[in-house]
Amino acid sequence: MRDIQNEEDTREVPLQKVGVRGVKYPVTVLDKNKKQQHTTANVDLYVNLPHNFKGTHMSRFIQVFHKYHRDISMQHFFDMLEEIKTVLNAEQSYGKIVFPYFIEKNAPVSQAQGIMEYKCSYEGQVGSLSGEKADGDERKFFVNIEVPITTLCPCSKAISEYGAHNQRGTVRVKLLYTDFFWIEDVITKIEESASSPLYSVLKRQDEKFVTEHAYENPRFVEDVVREVYLALKEMGFKWFSVECENEESIHFHNAYAYTEFNGQD
Repeated sequence: MRDIQNEEDTREVPLQKVGVRGVKYPVTVLDKNKKQQHTTANVDLYVNLPHNFKGTHMSRFIQVFHKYHRDISMQHFFDMLEEIKTVLNAEQSYGKIVFPYFIEKNAPVSQAQGIMEYKCSYEGQVGSLSGEKADGDERKFFVNIEVPITTLCPCSKAISEYGAHNQRGTVRVKLLYTDFFWIEDVITKIEESASSPLYSVLKRQDEKFVTEHAYENPRFVEDVVREVYLALKEMGFKWFSVECENEESIHFHNAYAYTEFNGQD
């Protein structure tokens, strides 16, 4: 049959990314406590397209991803991208999967069981384009983790006679993958950097504990970002970024802070 995608294109316009986007697929990722976790991912996969090719073969992206979806762990993500690059005869391949990650979490006093959801994603790149300098950046892989938290305002606590305002915040970290780590360990460090973690189930004794714990640990967004920064640096990550955004409870705006570590600070 005629293969139009492989026919020559005469416009001499190379494309940096072509592929499939928004693919919904069941995946299996590693779980520290249960070994494996089954979840659902939103998948983007691309390769570069040289100027002389008319198109790429979209179905091949899905065929390769299907081989890996039952174990799309951090270690196998590069293997998948390498195979996509080879199968599509490309110089460079890219991939991103976004998935909810679930952790069973007990309430702090009653130990009532519940499940928390954390948004995670893997994104990576393999290969380099013609003319680019190959300097060790041919393989890049990042893990993104989003963690909801509670913060209590230090300023409000300092000036108020009857407590202090608090709010829900979100911490997002982007981590350069060089050595294996557990998502759960990063989440724990982030929650320890907040005024209090969030829980899906809280009895009255738990609410009392969480409220008082947050009051004893006031945090600005600046405080949270700095605490997470120090924790991730201690964990040995070579590069990372940290941001925190609070949905302020008494202001008509959000509070925000961001920083990153490049291995030299």
